[in-house]
Amino acid sequence: MTSHPRLLAPLTVGSRTLRNRIVMGAMHTRIETLDNPTERLVAFYAERARGEAALILTNGYSPDIAGRLEADSEVFDNTTDLAPHRAITQAVHDAGGLIALQILHAGRYAKHPYAVGPSDQRARINPIEPHALSTSEVWDTIDAFARTAELAKQAGYDGVEIMGSEGYLINEFLAEATNHTRDDEFGGTFEGRCRLPLEILRASRARVGSDFLLIYRISAIDLVEDGLSGKEIAELARQVEAAGADLINTGIGWHESAVPTIAASIPRGVWTFAARHVKDAVSIPVIVSNRINDPDLAEQVLADGAGDLVSMARPLLADPQFARKVRTGDIAEINTCIGCNQACLDRIFTDRTASCMVNPRAGHEIEFTRRDPATRKRIAVVGAGPAGMSFAVEAAELGHTVTLFEAAPQLGGQLNMARVVPGKDEFNQLLRYFRVRLDRLGVDVRLNTRADADQLAGEGFDEIVLATGVTPRVPEIKGVDHPMVMSYVDVLTGARRAGERVAIIGAGGIGYDVAEYLLGHPEESLDADAFLTAWSIDPTLSTPGGLTGPPRAEVPKPAREVTLLQRKTTRPGAGLGKSTGWILKARLRAAGLTTVAGATYEEISDQGLHYRVGDRTTVLEVDTVILCAGQESERDLYQQLTERNIPAHLIGGADLAAELDAVRAIDQAARLAQVV
Repeated sequence: MTSHPRLLAPLTVGSRTLRNRIVMGAMHTRIETLDNPTERLVAFYAERARGEAALILTNGYSPDIAGRLEADSEVFDNTTDLAPHRAITQAVHDAGGLIALQILHAGRYAKHPYAVGPSDQRARINPIEPHALSTSEVWDTIDAFARTAELAKQAGYDGVEIMGSEGYLINEFLAEATNHTRDDEFGGTFEGRCRLPLEILRASRARVGSDFLLIYRISAIDLVEDGLSGKEIAELARQVEAAGADLINTGIGWHESAVPTIAASIPRGVWTFAARHVKDAVSIPVIVSNRINDPDLAEQVLADGAGDLVSMARPLLADPQFARKVRTGDIAEINTCIGCNQACLDRIFTDRTASCMVNPRAGHEIEFTRRDPATRKRIAVVGAGPAGMSFAVEAAELGHTVTLFEAAPQLGGQLNMARVVPGKDEFNQLLRYFRVRLDRLGVDVRLNTRADADQLAGEGFDEIVLATGVTPRVPEIKGVDHPMVMSYVDVLTGARRAGERVAIIGAGGIGYDVAEYLLGHPEESLDADAFLTAWSIDPTLSTPGGLTGPPRAEVPKPAREVTLLQRKTTRPGAGLGKSTGWILKARLRAAGLTTVAGATYEEISDQGLHYRVGDRTTVLEVDTVILCAGQESERDLYQQLTERNIPAHLIGGADLAAELDAVRAIDQAARLAQVV
């Protein structure tokens, strides 16, 4: 008997039978922009199919030139494009999976001069003003969607997903917020605004016949002013079903919404109410999506009747074997998506290729061959932070004998500080994964053991890898040794307690983490009702866009007063993650955080922190000054080994301490393990 009977139950949808209820949601990866794109995409999708995901949804392909998201985004509009697609579908089918191509028209979100929309109204997040489609151009667009659906069938796909969510072209026609000036059959009334997606579905069905899946991704809640109400969304869902859809997938919010939807600070499963609303309106299966990264939660979502399948995009980026591990009962070995967005969405939003912090193979499968090494070695790894644990796991999986030394009484290194920050409790899942893998791979883990050069030399290791991390940098400020001064390590480890009036020196990622630690409310990051209230979200869906007012973070005022200062004159927080930094800054503003840029630190005294901005000197009356002014690589052991002519590899912060970067550390470690 499985503990996840609903999640693992087969489901017949249209003419296809899915082997379980786990769907790999569509996501932008930009893999197609790399060298050998077809080989990479084949490897990427096939690995998830081998991991037993029931249905894979590809990244979005545009039906025409105007619909491209970026100038180099892929268009699927010609039979000359069939060959690479056939390679992908064949690989997925050979692995026992099903795959559907997502057809996405970017509309006014397009980042090129040919952007179009229902009007010439520019999106808040895009400087490009779109061309307003004429009526004949709308009909041409409908035909383009249907043509791409037909090509997808010829390429061997099992279906297509029509992207009608997240604020792209179809959403823009649906909402009065973006379609209030048209006077043709595609505007004006609700019926007119709904016509575009319905005509696309009808035209596509006419081209592909009945034995091909038509999936429609609906915006289950818009989260924008003058978006659709719940009543309108339900009616749209019913019409989508009548127009020929076999399956409805639910999307949450528009990209320009001021409400966060998928970061780690959003409670797991918080959006299931919106999917349930769609499910109650139709008789065809519905996919639940967003912030579901755990099989127990997925099982509960299905048991509660919120939907029939569960979409997991980033969770299958993190662990392609997710579904197989659920089936075999290896839940503890799932490499859980921690919702950090650092290597996926943040990279996509800055025109880079997506991967995954916890799984650097993602999108780079052909670069990680997992070949048996020519020689199995005895390898010492010093430091059990993210880099050290990553290397130890990878090397042990390749067959090497690994000994992992850690001076502290527990694994984790800097992760132990990250996971205490409100909204970052998902880092506990990464630690759990590493603990389980290290144990099951038989890595000799030696905690409370500070390795030295003599010990490492005496044990005769073939390779030594140093992941010794970093130490906090102490800036040259008069009075920096004052008793009120402490480092971020003191605070986040609980070694010292900050007072009620705090100055934080350094406004990088660590400085903001410390501010969140001092001002945040951990219980809110776990409570769905508190999250919905704080961001003005209407769970009854009775209001346009599902909002009760302008969306903004509202948090209880904390007892502390915190000021965050930086030497740079640029805007504080400019270096935070593209997809998550704005959420953190909004919460901290609501909590009363004060930020100061361009500060020159003059002295720390009993009065507080003396600093100058321009010609003005200020004394900030505080009882605590926390140093978050960067780090320095810890290389004492490396120096000792060098003096003995013993070679060693440096990884993680020990190699580069410019900023604590778990993405780089884990990736660097995994890649080194392939070649030692």
